[in-house]
Amino acid sequence: MTTMYKKKDFVSDQEVRWCPGCGDYAILSCMQNALTKTGTKKEDIVCVSGIGCSSRFPYYLDTYGYHTIHGRAPAVATGIKLANPNLDVWVITGDGDGLSIGGNHTLHAMRRNVDLNIILFNNEIYGLTKGQFSPTSDKGVKTKTSPFGSIDNPLIPAQFALGSACTFIARTVDKDPKSITDLMLLSHAHKGTSFLEVLQNCVIFNDKTHDEFTLRQNRAARTVTVEDGKPLIFGAENEKGIVLDRLDLKVVTLGQGFEEKDLLVYDTSSKVLANMLIEAHKKDEENFPLALGVLYQDKESIPYNELMKGQAEQVKKRLPEANMDKLLQSGDTWEIK
Repeated sequence: MTTMYKKKDFVSDQEVRWCPGCGDYAILSCMQNALTKTGTKKEDIVCVSGIGCSSRFPYYLDTYGYHTIHGRAPAVATGIKLANPNLDVWVITGDGDGLSIGGNHTLHAMRRNVDLNIILFNNEIYGLTKGQFSPTSDKGVKTKTSPFGSIDNPLIPAQFALGSACTFIARTVDKDPKSITDLMLLSHAHKGTSFLEVLQNCVIFNDKTHDEFTLRQNRAARTVTVEDGKPLIFGAENEKGIVLDRLDLKVVTLGQGFEEKDLLVYDTSSKVLANMLIEAHKKDEENFPLALGVLYQDKESIPYNELMKGQAEQVKKRLPEANMDKLLQSGDTWEIK
């Protein structure tokens, strides 16, 4: 029988220590709501984090939790999932933790397709250590470590995930709680690594950096929410759309030579289409909307943990006499006295 929980069941007794107005509060609240709908027993949920403001998450969720070292949350989470595949394992990380120090670990968790749910809070700054530029900071941004403007090209998390062979990639904003909760549930339902990026505001060191895309009054005009099988349409009055123009994507205005039937219909199984949306926005950020929603999903993916279990069972049949003690005692061994 499925256990019914309320949001308060996932609220821990720890005092939340984020700055007033931080976007993390909204994400935490959505997570506590989402966990009431997954049907998973509390004792089967584990939240793993690295280092950073976002990584205080395990303290604030009344589940099992593991606050690991900087950037290593995907590696620790992989071990937890392989040791006990029945657990729901969530990885909470930030743009600095998951894409700089931990970029290597995030990449390999994705390419292996371990059945993990990775949520990356992207505020384009190191907040916990007081405002250094991060891998996702805009070029030219002035911070404590880039007083004359960053000269780094920013990393696009969704594109990093595509290049790492991640099988579920989604993006949303911290000011849209319904979308966050819905995407968390879709992430949870996916078999394999799911990657959810949340554009999150740091009120102290990078305030308003995402306002163009996150504020309710701007969102309709500056973002397009992609849905499988539906045309790419956006705008306050749904007056804009996206069409395929030779090998590029182009924004058009409906009624000016284009109708809704002319618009490109989104296909979440297409990596090419997901990358085209990301590239088009990168190339012309002022005029091309930012894509939100599930950008890519491989619904046929088989998680690494299932492949590993299957291989282990095959090997046991082929080599029934083998055991770990024999292996450890084989070859050249010696005793230290």
